[in-house]
Amino acid sequence: MFKKVWLLILLVGSILAIYCYAQGNEEIVFSGVPAVKISEGGVSRVVEDLKGAKVSEAECVITKTGDKYFWKTRNNTELFMIKSGAFVSFIATNGSGYVRIIPSDFKEAASLMDETEKKYDYAEHLLIGLRSVTYYGKSK
Repeated sequence: MFKKVWLLILLVGSILAIYCYAQGNEEIVFSGVPAVKISEGGVSRVVEDLKGAKVSEAECVITKTGDKYFWKTRNNTELFMIKSGAFVSFIATNGSGYVRIIPSDFKEAASLMDETEKKYDYAEHLLIGLRSVTYYGKSK
């Protein structure tokens, strides 16, 4: 009986150690603060300039643990990454949205496209039912 309890304690301890190790190796790969929020549905569109507490509430953070990416500020949703030209897209594996980023080394080239790419560093797009919310902002 004592051996079984001891083995169970070792197993639980090992699982906790692995979990803590994985959490300790979390790397922030992107952090941004939004400036504009656009909420849209089939019958309405609301544009809001964000200030104060609303900015920090809508911050965007993407982390990497091992070889996996996570949308930390959206319930730690797992993401996959696609690099295309001057953009990097992180797409939610559950279909809930994506974040598209202009890496700083491509900012000048992307800025030639339009005022949006000149003014902002990222767009975060969330799908909520048939409605959507899009944030535009700057990297931290």
